[in-house]
Amino acid sequence: MPPYCHELGGFVCNLAINRYAVATVRAAETYRAGAASASRRDARANPLIDAVVRRSGVRDVEVTVDSDFPVGAGLGGSSSASAAVLYALARWRGVEPVAADIAEEGRRIEVEELGIAGGRQDHYAATHGGALALTFTERVAVRRLTLSNETRKAFESRALLIHTGESRISGSTVSAVLNAYRAGEPLVLDALAAMKSLAVSMAQSLEAGNLDALGALLAEHWIHQRALHPAITTLRIDRIVSRARDAGAAGWKAMGASGGGCVLVLAGANNVADVRREIAPLGELLDFRLDTAGLTGL
Repeated sequence: MPPYCHELGGFVCNLAINRYAVATVRAAETYRAGAASASRRDARANPLIDAVVRRSGVRDVEVTVDSDFPVGAGLGGSSSASAAVLYALARWRGVEPVAADIAEEGRRIEVEELGIAGGRQDHYAATHGGALALTFTERVAVRRLTLSNETRKAFESRALLIHTGESRISGSTVSAVLNAYRAGEPLVLDALAAMKSLAVSMAQSLEAGNLDALGALLAEHWIHQRALHPAITTLRIDRIVSRARDAGAAGWKAMGASGGGCVLVLAGANNVADVRREIAPLGELLDFRLDTAGLTGL
């Protein structure tokens, strides 16, 4: 996110998973212009949905969003929700949406309408899907990573995603890190540079099918990520990491801005059951497969 990416360039390695936000647009019989409704399962998305509908200029519709991922889990859920609604509204108007345009508009809405600090990576992950290498400067360059079927299946088998059940307030944490960057704090500058370099290496490891190397990179990345701000880790996250390490996991890191949410643990090739058993008592394990489609509509 700016100003870092504009000044020094940014890089994100991302894998999209099959946890979805589904938006439905229908004509409203009685409707107050500018409002929208969210399903009970995604009630906290209401302000975001309202902002998307308001910005779209579409009137006399009812918008609902349903999701199969925990809210505030660091999985890019709000970006998925905004992308789904923007896509559905475009189709309602008879327009075939462009993925990058939806990603950028979703980001603008979060910043301009809701005052949420954050980058663009989640929006591009939601709209494009698949395995991505994202380069950020004044613009965003999207490169799809080539993953073999063997690598894809091995990752899905070895990767354990655990939801801590703890809430996370990513905006305040991100703002604090940005302020530290602007102030030139050496610890933060060094950590950000290391995280960017490691992300490039992660993309290379994925394309090479070397998941053991990927695990080591994840573990190193987490050291630098948690150095950015004290609120990034929690006692529960530390316990998950400790148990995963002791059980022989290859790597681990908290998702998103952390402070709770989800932790990704990459088990070794031969100890998935052991790692799963050790971390399972500390949260909810979320099953997933890798997504390849990104935005889709009916």
